[in-house]
Amino acid sequence: MLTFADRVKGAVFGTAYGDAMGAVVEKMTYGQIKEKYGRVETTKTKWWKADWPETARLGRMRGQGIVTDDTLMTLALMNVYCTERRHLDAYDMANEFVKEIAFRPRYIPEFGREALILDRLFYPEKHIFNRHVLANCEPREGGYGNMVNCGAAMYIAPVGIVNACNPKGAYDEAILFASGHQISYGLEAAGVMACCVAKAFEPGATVHDVAETAVHYAKDGTKRAIHDLCEKALLLRADREDRDKVVHAFHEAIAAYSPMRDDVNRSIDKVGMPSNHYTPSRLFSIEELPLALAYMVLHDGDFPEAVKDGVSSGRDTDSIGVMIGAILGAMQGVAAIPSGEIAVLEEANQQDMAGSCDRFTEAAAAIIQEDLELNNFRRKVLEVR
Repeated sequence: MLTFADRVKGAVFGTAYGDAMGAVVEKMTYGQIKEKYGRVETTKTKWWKADWPETARLGRMRGQGIVTDDTLMTLALMNVYCTERRHLDAYDMANEFVKEIAFRPRYIPEFGREALILDRLFYPEKHIFNRHVLANCEPREGGYGNMVNCGAAMYIAPVGIVNACNPKGAYDEAILFASGHQISYGLEAAGVMACCVAKAFEPGATVHDVAETAVHYAKDGTKRAIHDLCEKALLLRADREDRDKVVHAFHEAIAAYSPMRDDVNRSIDKVGMPSNHYTPSRLFSIEELPLALAYMVLHDGDFPEAVKDGVSSGRDTDSIGVMIGAILGAMQGVAAIPSGEIAVLEEANQQDMAGSCDRFTEAAAAIIQEDLELNNFRRKVLEVR
């Protein structure tokens, strides 16, 4: 039987595994990935930009197991729980989480040197610093004005872990915490992602259980997108070896909820052009979480196959991989990840992820134990009424 510690390590190393797998092809289209790689099969893959002159000039590298900010921010959130040892909300985003990403240097694998996580972040994640430190906003309003994207959902798995087997609690806490970073369907995705991780901790939970839980708690466009993609995945199971057919069907389905399609890069000719990309909407959804759940359903929980197909489908591939890895890692434990890949991840990233897991497991278990004691107390109160 899987232990709590096994599942925590599975979720964290699953995050890093999916991240490293997807990082080498992020922002490539499915067609480009197919032409250059066929399919991404291992973390020890060369980054598609590795030989570009500007890559050396910028001093940034991916491939060979290197993770991105998805994993670094996940580890930062784990540190917040280890410090606070309680449930979190937007005020913790504005305080301890900001300290982790903006004031405490750590080794940044893409840079190959020690730096602040903030130095590595994309602008929607730098928004956390701008809003809470520079603008000194009311913490619950921190997400206002941000680009709506998967930036909060990609690192929210620790919230699901401290609410293991309590999807509603995970959803609520993720919304409270991530409101300091995201809004609209970007915030919604964080809540749903956390509840999926919490559900995955239930002994005997299946990918169908997780998908049903996601649909149950999700709202608006996020709910519809997850439902449609998972339904499509069930219909395509017999044809899952036909990756062209699967990707076309999945991208066609998500297009109803995400208008950007393969248009994921920003350039000077797009400045001032009106669009609905990344703007608040009750009708839209991020792509990454519905696609991640769809690939999990398509492969009926086969961890490596779901990750390989997910990250090879194009666009925001590292975050798709992160979400698959975190959920299936929580469900199946760390043994589901090839041991050789774990060794690559530890060596390439120098994060002591195993040690971080141990410390976070102890803190998360203490939080859960306190919840159980409180629930027992409340039960006794009801008994004496």
